[in-house]
Amino acid sequence: MRIIFMGTPDFAVPSLKAIAAMDGDFEVQLVVTGKDKPRRSKRSEPEPTPVKKAARELGIPVMEVDDVKDERFVDTVARYRPDVLVVAAFRILPPAVYEQARLGAFNLHASILPRYRGAAPVNWAIINGERESGVTTFFLRKSVDTGNMILQEKTPVYPEENAGELAARLAEIGAGVVVKTLELIRDGRVEPLLQNDTLATRAPKLSTENTRIDWVQPVDALCDFIRGLAPRPAAWAIFNHKKVKIFKASVADFHQPEAEEQSAIPGRIAVENNRLFVMGLDGWIEILSLQMEGKKVMQSHEFCCGFRCDEECPVFS
Repeated sequence: MRIIFMGTPDFAVPSLKAIAAMDGDFEVQLVVTGKDKPRRSKRSEPEPTPVKKAARELGIPVMEVDDVKDERFVDTVARYRPDVLVVAAFRILPPAVYEQARLGAFNLHASILPRYRGAAPVNWAIINGERESGVTTFFLRKSVDTGNMILQEKTPVYPEENAGELAARLAEIGAGVVVKTLELIRDGRVEPLLQNDTLATRAPKLSTENTRIDWVQPVDALCDFIRGLAPRPAAWAIFNHKKVKIFKASVADFHQPEAEEQSAIPGRIAVENNRLFVMGLDGWIEILSLQMEGKKVMQSHEFCCGFRCDEECPVFS
């Protein structure tokens, strides 16, 4: 079975390695990935994608693509005459590309479809307080993340797990599901399942706007929001007119004197015994790890040791 694999980030690497380790019935003829990214230092060579690094280690030819609609890219895929296209965390492919696969093209998606269709399913599942996640393989179609499903595998979301940790687990789970999907396709045993569009939820791309913390939320929701965006891109707020990223927090059993407690507003900061607390809608959370603009990531006690504020009632806004 001739396979073209398409992917870019770390999430896709376990799947590529798992396919490469399969028996002789399966051959990855080409790996397609994104362009190398420039490093901060102008003297350094551009950084290859995680998938490109893995493909090189495996000795598989690599093609970097900037525009998946480019006719030259379509022609290249056609020349390989693939039986199957396997896609994991790549771009939205036009039909002219995925229809080149004789037996079909499928995607590995990091959610239990039809829930969390979109670019950031792992993040939004945690942000929304889900206690279960998983992966789905499905055949590609023109409308994003709506194709007929092939296989799914579910897993719990652990209480303290952040988005990076869950994504890493789902990548390993997904690799096994990709292998099983290829075996089903080879054996002609696929029984595609239609998605129920009425159950669909969205997982839109993360942006500066939708990653800012709204402190007028219950404390559980605040903690879910923070871990759902950690370690990247990270939830953020403003303190002393500068941006601060917050990576880890927990619900706190913390109280101030009654008069101060009653006058406190969401976002209000309290520092006690080198511990950093912020008020939410129904209580306090403790900030455990954060990064001030232009500074390195620090633990909260480091922040507290140098705590200075221009305001009489310090707040994160």
